[in-house]
Amino acid sequence: MRAAFLRRLTAAAAADSRIVLITGDLGFGVLDEFARNLPAQFLNAGVAEQNMTAVATGMALEGHIVFTYSIGNFPTLRCLEQLRNDAFYHDANVKVVSVGGGFSYGQLGMSHHATEDLSILRALPGVTICAPASAYETDHLVSALIARPGPAYLRLERSAPGFSDDPSVDCVLGKARKLREGSMCTLIATGGVVAEVIAAAELLHAQGVDCRVLSMHTLKPLDTDAIIKAAAETGGIVTIEENSTLGGLGGAVAEVCLESSHPPRMFRRIGLPDRFTSIVGDQDYLRKALGLDRHGIADTVLGLAGGSGGSQK
Repeated sequence: MRAAFLRRLTAAAAADSRIVLITGDLGFGVLDEFARNLPAQFLNAGVAEQNMTAVATGMALEGHIVFTYSIGNFPTLRCLEQLRNDAFYHDANVKVVSVGGGFSYGQLGMSHHATEDLSILRALPGVTICAPASAYETDHLVSALIARPGPAYLRLERSAPGFSDDPSVDCVLGKARKLREGSMCTLIATGGVVAEVIAAAELLHAQGVDCRVLSMHTLKPLDTDAIIKAAAETGGIVTIEENSTLGGLGGAVAEVCLESSHPPRMFRRIGLPDRFTSIVGDQDYLRKALGLDRHGIADTVLGLAGGSGGSQK
């Protein structure tokens, strides 16, 4: 995803001098091509993410399209006040990019687990929020965010997508992508964990449970139509996110279902419980430990659907 982001941004910036990339003193090697080819559009703000956000806001208010770039929580929660009071309040054209969403930096502990960002930033007015599941989605969403005025948040993960994405399924900002059809349940996921959800859907199919899979790459604005159709057409909805279950994708989907008077027959949120993680390990290890891997997801769905036997581990 990171490589897809940089390819698209570099090409776009070469054609539009308004586009600027500011890094918080990281990305060496990764950002070299952008910095070498477009030095006037690149700035290293140092290990000073709050200042980086203030500088980005000032540049955006002078007509630039500014991307800030750092890992995990550093461009988001560390400078939440600057995002809220400077960039978002003034509707500045600042696009915040976090590389390392979820458990991408799992071995570094909870300070580097970006697992509340979707919930917290979703609560702030006026911001577009995207968490692509693949390089294909990343490519299209970067272009869409450049064209869309105002503040935005793009959450990327370090890992490869883990599934063969289908480019025939269009990626449009604010519209869910249907990656698999099914009638017994709809699995709605965001970000890199979509790969595990697709694998879970295959395990479930082998046990006679056919699930629709939606990649909800845009959390705000949310595709309410896709959610309402899922509630009406399938046996239930399960949301999956590498984020807290409080206020993120699961909360957003539940709000849509209840406020539209289309409650699903069954509903479950899969994500992080209301506590900080006390374990460390790579992304795969942490997903398995918290029931966010394919087997954990399949077991949860089977339990809801009244299946027996569990998934094959």
